[in-house]
Amino acid sequence: MAFQPRLMNLEPKELPNQWYNIIPDLPVPLPPPLDPEKGESRIKNLPNILLAECLKQEFSNDRWIDIPEEMQQLYFQAGRPRPLFRALNLEKKLETPARLYYKSEFYSPTGSHKVNTAIAQAYYAKREGYERLTTETGAGQWGTALAYAAALANLKCTVYWVRAVHDWKRDRKNLMELYGAEVYASPSPKTEFGKTLYNQDPKHPGSLGIAISEGMEDANKDPKAIYCLGSVLNHVLMHQTIIGLETKKQFEKFDDYPDTVISCLGGGSNFGGFALPFMHDLLKKGKKIKFIAAQSQAAPNLQGEYKYDFADYAEMTPMLKMYTLGHQISMAPVKGDGLRYHGCSPILSLLRDQKLIDTVAYPQDEKHVFERAKEFIRTEGFLPAPESAYSVACAIDEALKCKESGEKKVIAFNISGHGFLDIPGYREVLNLK
Repeated sequence: MAFQPRLMNLEPKELPNQWYNIIPDLPVPLPPPLDPEKGESRIKNLPNILLAECLKQEFSNDRWIDIPEEMQQLYFQAGRPRPLFRALNLEKKLETPARLYYKSEFYSPTGSHKVNTAIAQAYYAKREGYERLTTETGAGQWGTALAYAAALANLKCTVYWVRAVHDWKRDRKNLMELYGAEVYASPSPKTEFGKTLYNQDPKHPGSLGIAISEGMEDANKDPKAIYCLGSVLNHVLMHQTIIGLETKKQFEKFDDYPDTVISCLGGGSNFGGFALPFMHDLLKKGKKIKFIAAQSQAAPNLQGEYKYDFADYAEMTPMLKMYTLGHQISMAPVKGDGLRYHGCSPILSLLRDQKLIDTVAYPQDEKHVFERAKEFIRTEGFLPAPESAYSVACAIDEALKCKESGEKKVIAFNISGHGFLDIPGYREVLNLK
């Protein structure tokens, strides 16, 4: 039997030394952020909230942005480059003619892709003289990543964590605290905005939009602190493109190329990081690729309305042109809570509006998604985070379509995090004993 490679990695010297910025390649110009008709200018306040270097990158028209050499060393320390796997066992189990490949972003110190932008933002914060980082987190992966990056940079870190998740992920909270972070369930009594909701209901489940407001308010009141965002904005997606750039090089070594590119999507960081380098090939090289965002019916933002909306609950951010469900919408908690956000990245929203991204929203009870993840675990051995289980489910569903049609498609999907600290969620959904 001919040998079939199951894993492809890169040499350290092959690590990308630039991030890819898709803005100059977009099919139509990206709508700019706007201020609301009433109230103070949110745009003028951005330099008080976001890092100067990140703001510069946010509005850059340069296709390639250099990754500082010191940061490349931090990427090496965080386990980059990361392998691309051929899912031969899963293919055999499914009896599909499709070829399945998955990127292993779970090979990081914190267990997710989020460290790619956390390292960048902590690096720039240290360089700009800040002493503390504030942020929000939903599933907990971003909060953990920023706590890790802050520790490397000798910075303090404050995390506002969506209460619905905070209350069942005690081990992840402890991990953030081991990295030195202060962690508060959101809405919290620590901020003025948080108090308004906390006093109404101390058990309020919270949302990413609420936690974002708390993180921003906290940073606004402390001149030594700066707010860091883990998704949605252009510079965050750009930092994450190191995922897709590595993957493209690995596909060259496999002598293969994807017909379908899949990842889960909440705000858009891991989907964008994985997909945008391939989107460049579609836009500039005429490649035919299908892009699918896997979402939850609890927050199917790409099936919302394409319009200007706030990125946070308290309306502290500028208004962004994006697919949105409404910034103050109530959304039921799910175990894949990183997908429970009202809006999608402006860049990915534009591409969705241009009919270049498809989406599927899985049932809120998550049984289908976690059953698919179980198939993956029993064939490939890796435990995906609940959010990444959506990516796995979509890839398996697409592979089974190929089984019916006989098409030999190449399906690439991103596993953006591991689920070692999420087993209670699997236990509840799958009724494990």
